[in-house]
Amino acid sequence: MTQRATFAAHIHVEGFDQFHRDAFDRRKVRAAFRKAGQLVRQRAQLNLGLSGAGSNYPRRITGVLRDSINARVSRSGFMVKVMPDKTAGMAEYYPAYLHYGVKQGSRVKGTGGKRRAKGERQSLIAARKAGGWRIAPRANYIADALEDEDARVRAVLRAGFAKALG
Repeated sequence: MTQRATFAAHIHVEGFDQFHRDAFDRRKVRAAFRKAGQLVRQRAQLNLGLSGAGSNYPRRITGVLRDSINARVSRSGFMVKVMPDKTAGMAEYYPAYLHYGVKQGSRVKGTGGKRRAKGERQSLIAARKAGGWRIAPRANYIADALEDEDARVRAVLRAGFAKALG
């Protein structure tokens, strides 16, 4: 599992950098990226489906998060995004809360125009940081899926780019 601080992961396929985008058949490139996105989406859904008490992924209770993961190819066809979408089954869009976590306690707010004693704000912030997690941060199941499927995704994209040139 990866312990990155970012919510995004990417992969770069080398060997086709010297060609201009117009040299490729876009339909074939889009098909290759659609297949690569499908591989990563399926692996991310598997990561969530198999998560249990021992894993650092969000636990599957209803399956709404697992079913909301979609792969979307860009308009140009040279990029695919795999991410959870907000569905009708979600009251709130919560994947970011699961990844970054939520600290216990409320935010330190202003006092409504009154002056605080010197150092009081810092002590309130320190007390909040020392508190526990209301929702503990979870691992990035999509970035881990990309790492797990790295070889297959590269092979699909290389074959797609080679078909699109010829």
